[in-house]
Amino acid sequence: MLTAFARAFKTPDLRKKLLFTLGIIVIYRVGTHVPIPGVDYRAVQACVDQASGNQGLFGLVNMFSGGALLQITIFALGIMPYITASIILQLLTVVIPRLEALKKEGQAGTAKITQYTRYLTVALAILQGTGLVATARSGALFSGCPQATSIVPDQSIFTTITMVVTMTAGTGVVMWLGELVTDRGIGNGMSILMFISIAATFPSALWAIKEQGDLADGWIEFGTVILVGLVMVGLVVFVEQAQRRIPVQYAKRMIGRRSYGGTSTYIPLKVNQAGVIPVIFASSLLYIPALIAQFSSSTSGWKTWIESTLVSGNHPVYISLYFLLIVFFAFFYVAISFNPEEVADNMKKYGGFIPGIRAGRPTAEYLSYVLNRITWPGSLYLGLIALVPTMALVGFGANQNFPFGGTSILIIVGVGLETVKQIESQLQQRNYEGFLR
Repeated sequence: MLTAFARAFKTPDLRKKLLFTLGIIVIYRVGTHVPIPGVDYRAVQACVDQASGNQGLFGLVNMFSGGALLQITIFALGIMPYITASIILQLLTVVIPRLEALKKEGQAGTAKITQYTRYLTVALAILQGTGLVATARSGALFSGCPQATSIVPDQSIFTTITMVVTMTAGTGVVMWLGELVTDRGIGNGMSILMFISIAATFPSALWAIKEQGDLADGWIEFGTVILVGLVMVGLVVFVEQAQRRIPVQYAKRMIGRRSYGGTSTYIPLKVNQAGVIPVIFASSLLYIPALIAQFSSSTSGWKTWIESTLVSGNHPVYISLYFLLIVFFAFFYVAISFNPEEVADNMKKYGGFIPGIRAGRPTAEYLSYVLNRITWPGSLYLGLIALVPTMALVGFGANQNFPFGGTSILIIVGVGLETVKQIESQLQQRNYEGFLR
């Protein structure tokens, strides 16, 4: 990986792209520290220091914003509205025929879906910004902090609208910065911004574990967490690269005096075909009842049960539900993102077949069988990786934002591998010696 970056810096045009990407990252990180108008910054900092990283329900969104959510800055919503909009559009593509037709139209259809994603991102940013402002005004953003109710001193309608508009505009700027990296940088703009947001919280979270440790002034706990993180990264890299390659043979076709086809290839089916989406879905779904209970003024039994089982994160009921939901959403997302019938029809159309399997329906059934078989270990792997923060809660007494959590490691490793592949492919295009040998 380091060799690829070193070679890229030696190539003039790639060096410009890397420096441009670094400049965008600096702008993005500066924006995460600029407070929005109408917020008492000193009260926010006092509550953040008192929270000591234990952000409860807002931990996932705060992680994706690089810690900007609880700081209530112009980039407080971060990349989360865009991620949510992209997932919603991807799910609706299976349900709405018009979106499915656009997806099959190639580049023009993809551009139209991207435009819809931008509109939905702005709408979600307005909704989430309004919710964040309402939460900050009520003092629920930092439960237990005496200054929580004074975070927004002026609670007039004009101030509220200004805060919501500022955060929505910040989300638009983040989306624009990501597209700039995609067009003029090294690519994968949104993913790189997400990578930076998560990686930015690592140093403070690691140092907090060292400060809270008791053994050798906290250095033993610090070293243990680093070791666990390295093992997890190795495991995630191994599983993310693992794939089942189904061989495909294309029959020869004679057109005039020329022979076409007759090539052999394969269909790569990844063990973790769903990526990090099931973890995000499961986390979001489990946050809903806890969020309802937090804003409810009722003292009934259901609120007490939710607060005792679904808020702390280390209750057996929460762990079981979290694991089962991840497994369920892994199968659900794979089912809607990979269509065996469509793949089988395309293979049949171009004269392709799997050796030993008849073309058409038998091929689709075989692909579905193989996909179900490899999704089981992939979903169990996702569930176990996602439970690492819970194990840290029990074992180390760490806060719920344990730095080497399942979601953060999966995203960082996935984006890192994809970025290195893109840099290597661009290097190969500029130094291709295949026709010169």
